[in-house]
Amino acid sequence: MGQLERGSLYLFVLLCLGWVCETHWNSQRGPARQPVSLSYDDVSPTKPEFREQVQDKAKPQVTAQSPDPQSVVKVVLTPPELVRSVGARCGESRVRVEAKLDLFGTGQLVKAEDVSLGGCVSTELDLSAQVLLFESELHACGSVLTMTEDYLVYAFTLIYTPTPEGVSSIVRTNDATVRIECHYLRRLNVSSNALRPTWLPYGATKVAEDSLTFTLALMNDDWKYERSSNVYFLGDIIHLAASVQQYHHVPMRVFVDSCMATLVPDTNSAPIYDFIQNHGCVTDALQTGSVSQFLVRSQLDTLHLQLDAFRFQQQTSPNIYITCSLKASIATAPLDMEHKACSFALGSNRWVGADGDDEVCGCCQTSCGQRKGRSLPSDSGMGCVPTQMLLMHARSYNAWTGILHVS
Repeated sequence: MGQLERGSLYLFVLLCLGWVCETHWNSQRGPARQPVSLSYDDVSPTKPEFREQVQDKAKPQVTAQSPDPQSVVKVVLTPPELVRSVGARCGESRVRVEAKLDLFGTGQLVKAEDVSLGGCVSTELDLSAQVLLFESELHACGSVLTMTEDYLVYAFTLIYTPTPEGVSSIVRTNDATVRIECHYLRRLNVSSNALRPTWLPYGATKVAEDSLTFTLALMNDDWKYERSSNVYFLGDIIHLAASVQQYHHVPMRVFVDSCMATLVPDTNSAPIYDFIQNHGCVTDALQTGSVSQFLVRSQLDTLHLQLDAFRFQQQTSPNIYITCSLKASIATAPLDMEHKACSFALGSNRWVGADGDDEVCGCCQTSCGQRKGRSLPSDSGMGCVPTQMLLMHARSYNAWTGILHVS
């Protein structure tokens, strides 16, 4: 076979292969597309029919269909389970708080040293029950006192601050605080209302018309009206009027038997300051050099006491509780060591009586017990004035504001 024939054969084979490849390629792509030719005169964007076609093509086709009830997934939200890991019990002058070591209810115990009550560490750790115990006075451990129309509210904060384990710097729980409140009912306000304490018989039981009612009220400087303001500053004088309402009883003479100041309502607590003791002796002037004293009595059923405003040293509590006991005897009964109103006069350095009988005050620095052979008056009575609280706010110029009311 000549070279011309071999060349023709090769060319024929190549054409056949090209035809076979083109046929296979077209079968994979599908039907052939028609060529598109554009005429700029027919599809000009300025023509209205072109804009309408473009806008029609741009609009999506939406078909509304009702949902299949079986395909709807209902989601039910359940509130998180409450974790009751902190409890409190409010007493007359103290609060007791219990906190579980499983503070978050997750089974992970917190460290006892990471939990405090307003900065105070726990007083006890019950390992068997896994409970931390805190006990504090109402005015301690960072408590905050607020007053509403009806209540005194002491608020505490239980603080959890996690610390890293070992030498690492990571923790796996968040800080947490729990607010704890103790509410105490307010019954009377002595700054505007006279106190009406419960009266207990001093000798024999009296019938209704013979009962006595004692009152103690804040007064203005002229002693004519009850004091409307309850603001005092250190150096001011508090004017207190003690009186007895005798109704159908024979005339009576009233006495202030004792008065003490504490930081809490408990008269057995510490610190404590007895400024009237020994059956009617005002010892404040003798102990502190103040002008506290009984004034000369102007009427038998009333006794005036002026008291220097004061507060306890190095105490952060704004509260001072004052507890006094009053008693009365028949006006015609003579004065004695247990029925007197005595003050220490700094100028003359001696004890003087508000009723003019200084001799009965001679026992004020010793013991004023009942004299031998002296019987109690048949017509007498005694009443304990309920504990009163003075709320004082320290100021930069050593002043305090007092709110005096029944605890």
